[in-house]
Amino acid sequence: MPAVTKAPNQIGDFLVDYEEKVFEDVKAEPGDKALVTFHTVAFEGSIGFVNLLQATRLQRKGFDTSVLLYGPGVTLGVKRGFPKLGDAAFPGHLNFNDQIAKFIAEGGKVYACRFALQALYGHGEGSLIEGIKPINPLDVLDIILLHRKEKAFILDTWTL
Repeated sequence: MPAVTKAPNQIGDFLVDYEEKVFEDVKAEPGDKALVTFHTVAFEGSIGFVNLLQATRLQRKGFDTSVLLYGPGVTLGVKRGFPKLGDAAFPGHLNFNDQIAKFIAEGGKVYACRFALQALYGHGEGSLIEGIKPINPLDVLDIILLHRKEKAFILDTWTL
């Protein structure tokens, strides 16, 4: 077997080119909207958190951005903690709560389906992170259609 002649990677090394940006930095035009939908279970994969970051980035690019939590997606919007609400039981435990609160504080809107919240996951509206607006299950399709009518950018996420 050939000998390895390269020094091992060290903490602080760059392994890829972080400076090169291939595409232009797109900003929203006045009136542009975005909708990010979540039909995914909290902590069952990275996509829920990644798309919360995407929603925050869209908001910072100037889009009037909304997040829709429905089906298992409502689990991203419930208050967490252990042993008490707000206590992080492990590093990253409150990532969803913290990112949603940051998104709302920066002007983003978050909606959660009442049907999924109660019928599927046994939570009431008091379980939602402050600032999340509970909506009728019939509003789930209508918020998507309204954003489509307004030619909004829509990022749908489905996982099982």
